[in-house]
Amino acid sequence: MIKAVVVDDSAFMRRAISTMLNEDPRIEVVATGKNGLQAVELAKSLKPDVMTLDIEMPEMDGLTALRVIMRECPTRVLMCSSLTTEGSVESLRALRIGAVDVIAKDHSTFSTKMGDMRDDLLERIKAIAASRGRFTTTQTTPRNADAQNDTTTTNPPAAVRSAIEPVRNVSIVCIGSSTGGPPVLEYILERLPENFPLPIVVAQHMPKVFTESMANRLDNVCRMNVVHGGDGEVIRPGTITIMHGSSHHIITGRPNNPRIQTVEAPDEAYKPSVNLLLESATRVFGANALGIVLTGIGRDGANGAKTLKEAGGTILAQDEATSVVYGMPKAVVEDQTALAAMPPVQLAQALIETQTTRAAA
Repeated sequence: MIKAVVVDDSAFMRRAISTMLNEDPRIEVVATGKNGLQAVELAKSLKPDVMTLDIEMPEMDGLTALRVIMRECPTRVLMCSSLTTEGSVESLRALRIGAVDVIAKDHSTFSTKMGDMRDDLLERIKAIAASRGRFTTTQTTPRNADAQNDTTTTNPPAAVRSAIEPVRNVSIVCIGSSTGGPPVLEYILERLPENFPLPIVVAQHMPKVFTESMANRLDNVCRMNVVHGGDGEVIRPGTITIMHGSSHHIITGRPNNPRIQTVEAPDEAYKPSVNLLLESATRVFGANALGIVLTGIGRDGANGAKTLKEAGGTILAQDEATSVVYGMPKAVVEDQTALAAMPPVQLAQALIETQTTRAAA
């Protein structure tokens, strides 16, 4: 039985979320709270398997409560955020503090889409409660530091350098990510040098307002240029393109002039689809595409990874120990499409070494 605590300053939302969770026989809501102070006390006294935590609350807000909880009684926390720009910025901050995931509350459509939110909420709660991995950043890249001053980038430990043979002849990097992904993406991408020449395209399962805030955040902390790309966006060398959330996209065009195209894909549950990203990258770049599958629920990316591998491309996966939810990377590992599974620091180094190989070729 999964013990859950629901904290929200709205009595209506507390009842609604509790009702949704209690509909699943494997979940029991053992307590509710209406502010951050109560969230901290409930986390300490009940030690729940998972807590849903609102951000905007009186007395103590959700972010402050989250910091205390992570410091004094680490708990798996699912943040509940409004579907606004401000809410998305705060949600990304919560993920950096230690929240496992974020779910958006769209008050304008809540009554008509309650069933969709219930299904999404139940899936996330069960996956979060079952997960064992945890990603924490004990070291960070100094912002705006020169690449030569970053020892993680230029002088990695020998064990990291030799984890796999360098991946050769890469023309594009495609990264798929879901639950727990934003902090991992930031950790990897901010370690790449300003002159990293390859285009990088990211599909992160999030609403569009969240992916836009994530792109803005990454553009501030990364040495590479970062853009939020939707239909018609040109995929440029040396630029990280974060695909718009809330819709599906593919890569089209030719290797020397690729673009993003928005498409309909009713069979793909998660938006934007990692399967579609990898499959379309294979059509355009063939064996010269490198795919990376990060932490996330389900198997999105598994079919696309198989397509890419069959074309001669390479797939890397995040390892279980650092994955908040070992679903997506587990799928490509178990399908034997991943060349290797490794922690984020090694994934970053693998990207850097694609250029070491290119320079030596």
